[in-house]
Amino acid sequence: MIVRRPLRQVSLALALVASTMLAGGSALAQAASGQAASTTAHPELWPKAQSPSAITDARTEAFVSELMGRMSLREKVGQTIQGDIASMTPQDLRTYPLGSILAGGNSAPGGDDRAPPKAWTDLVDAYRKEALAPRPGHVPIPILFGIDAVHGHNNIVGATIFPHNIGLGAARDPDLIRRIGVATAEEVAVAGGDWTFGPTVAVPRDDRWGRSYEGYAEDPEVVRSYAGQMTLGLQGELVPGKPLAAGHIVGSAKHFLADGGTEGGRDQGDARISEEELVRVHAQGYPPSIDAGILTVMASFSSWNGQKITGNKSLLTDVLKGRMGFEGFVVSDWNAHGQLAGCTNVSCPQAINAGLDMYMAPDSWRGLFDNTLAQVESGEIPMARLDDAVRRILRVKVKAGLFDRVAPQVEGRFERLGAPEHRALAREAVAKSLVLLKNDGVLPIKPGARVLVAGAADDIGKASGGWTLTWQGTGNKNSDFPSGQSIWGGLKAAVEEAGGQAELAPDGAFKTKPDVAIVVFGEDPYAEFQGDVANLAYQPGGKTDLALLKTLKAKGIPVVSVFLSGRPLWTNPEINASDAFVAAWLPGSEGGGVADVLVAGKSGKARRDFQGKLSFSWPKRADQGPLNRGQPGYDPQFAYGYGLSYAQPGKVGVLPEEPGAIAAAGSVDRYFVAGRTPDPWRIDFIGAGSIKTIDAGAQENGRQAEWTGQGNGLLAIHGPPVDLSRQTTGDMALQIRYRIDVAPTRPVSLSIGCADDASCAGTLDATALVKAAPVGEWRSVKLKLSCFRAAGARMDHVTAPFAVGTDGKLALSITEVKLASNEGDAVCP
Repeated sequence: MIVRRPLRQVSLALALVASTMLAGGSALAQAASGQAASTTAHPELWPKAQSPSAITDARTEAFVSELMGRMSLREKVGQTIQGDIASMTPQDLRTYPLGSILAGGNSAPGGDDRAPPKAWTDLVDAYRKEALAPRPGHVPIPILFGIDAVHGHNNIVGATIFPHNIGLGAARDPDLIRRIGVATAEEVAVAGGDWTFGPTVAVPRDDRWGRSYEGYAEDPEVVRSYAGQMTLGLQGELVPGKPLAAGHIVGSAKHFLADGGTEGGRDQGDARISEEELVRVHAQGYPPSIDAGILTVMASFSSWNGQKITGNKSLLTDVLKGRMGFEGFVVSDWNAHGQLAGCTNVSCPQAINAGLDMYMAPDSWRGLFDNTLAQVESGEIPMARLDDAVRRILRVKVKAGLFDRVAPQVEGRFERLGAPEHRALAREAVAKSLVLLKNDGVLPIKPGARVLVAGAADDIGKASGGWTLTWQGTGNKNSDFPSGQSIWGGLKAAVEEAGGQAELAPDGAFKTKPDVAIVVFGEDPYAEFQGDVANLAYQPGGKTDLALLKTLKAKGIPVVSVFLSGRPLWTNPEINASDAFVAAWLPGSEGGGVADVLVAGKSGKARRDFQGKLSFSWPKRADQGPLNRGQPGYDPQFAYGYGLSYAQPGKVGVLPEEPGAIAAAGSVDRYFVAGRTPDPWRIDFIGAGSIKTIDAGAQENGRQAEWTGQGNGLLAIHGPPVDLSRQTTGDMALQIRYRIDVAPTRPVSLSIGCADDASCAGTLDATALVKAAPVGEWRSVKLKLSCFRAAGARMDHVTAPFAVGTDGKLALSITEVKLASNEGDAVCP
């Protein structure tokens, strides 16, 4: 007899079975316990700084005081909350008078990340109009519109994309940084933005961190020299009684504090370090930013010795606002307040009481508003603390010129996006950022040479990396950069100008033997925790790029490698297979800057010499995680500050090719790809049905599961526990490529589960999704991880990231199950 249980009971029970299969053979690693380190800062140990008096001049303070005297409690609470355009509309401001709106990395007008500039200005203006609309009892206060302009205004098609900070750090040029800040500010202002979340003054100490490329250097000396200059570039000089000059925007020094010092390079992790190291290494970018007038500071997701920074009063209030004299406001990162002990995304008085002034609550703003209002009314949040936060926010809005905004002076001048002088500046930055690691006389490329260009040379998206048009920077095409030039485009123009010939062949094939080959290769785009890695090996799973280099070398062709990466990686085999090796980092949209240094002019002399010096130590082995100048046992392949040039050449011998003690890295976000389940995952069918391998466009690249309808059955991918809480907070999605071969006869569930008990799984009813798919047609769907969390999944302890169950008949094929960025295309079924 077939017992038909309710859908949720069936799916949860089977998810538990699938999860338990492997959990019995593995155990969670137990963290070593010891004496708790201090989480309380001592302000007298920290450097002094002071916001310029122009921020708190008498005229500004009088205006703010008068305004606050007319504001209701609801309006004051609203000023402390920021919502995202993907989760609200301008009309929401009629009921919830929020103080700020942001467009996160995957948010865009109408969900179109290729939206034209006019769509951006129209959207921002709609929010501004609603915030200022006259209503009874309403004090009109302009909104502050924020956006992540990480390397130029990287959210807009046609904008100038500058090299990422890791490349700019190699340039050692503070004036260049200021000029880039000026250009970035103008392009953001053109598209309607008031505020960018930069400069990043992180000091990355472990290159396994997925945000390493957002930092200028592993040593605070470079960060310290750049922080004030980028602040001045973005905001301009502050003048008492006057707003920012036209074309300048509000900046935000981030992420306060020690985001680059976490254990194991884990994004949003824990910096288990002394207060002395916290000050000496990680705090050094803040005093120059504050002294230059930075108007906002973003608190870090991360922790210091186990306590989240967003809730650390000694750091936010006593150090930042006290010792460092910061008079602007402190904003959180994306729902970071929800990670504090005792908090959720919709309730966290602990954060504002610790010194946070504005919650970044992209999709949680409504519930957070209601709860924060109640907490002020009850006294849980003191009125004095709320008033201080509101005063700081309004002070910044005054300095930003939002109250004096009669007519935009820059907004709408779309011809300034990708302006010729901005592109020339970006090209200069590319040339200055290149670091020459090896040159056996093949560079510069001689005039008249026949040059083969191979690899990813004609891919501007890859050269730009993460935070480019979308959060992760994936899926971009050259057509998305209408004003840009790929590395190939720059090389071709330079070679031909010098009387030579250039041929593009990504696979390295050629008909006529070239005089030299330039091979462009490196990391694919990523951002934040999606870029965290277990070790520094390049292509550990299969060295296809090394194979290409060796193939060309075997044919007697000198090889120049141009390596694209967001961090130094262990590339000794690739360097040995190259006659010249250039660390190009993530150069952005102006690939001509590479050719300016690599290719000689008609005279035979280089157009520009290399000037880049490593701002991050280059590893000798793949198991060298933290590798920083001055640390005990410091043993890099190429030391901090290294960089050859034509004027000062050097000889690099054969490098050791032993990677060190590295284990195969398990996949946290890829569960079924290319016909296999990457370690540590397994795929199984439990219950009434079976699974088999199929060909789905390639040999054995798919699996087909068949439910017989004679009982409960479950198709599950399972393994040891992984923590997907960061991915859930970051609005990642479960992407599935599937085909329905036999339509379902009974309800179908889709679950994310864990091995502890059935109640910690999150199950969604996928019946409608499955029934809507035409039989025999391949489809892809993205399901928000937050949907599973809302359904009860414990996302910090996932052992079954994919489980499909039914007690009826069904046949389902899959070729891909993985996590992917929600680019406005993810749903809840």
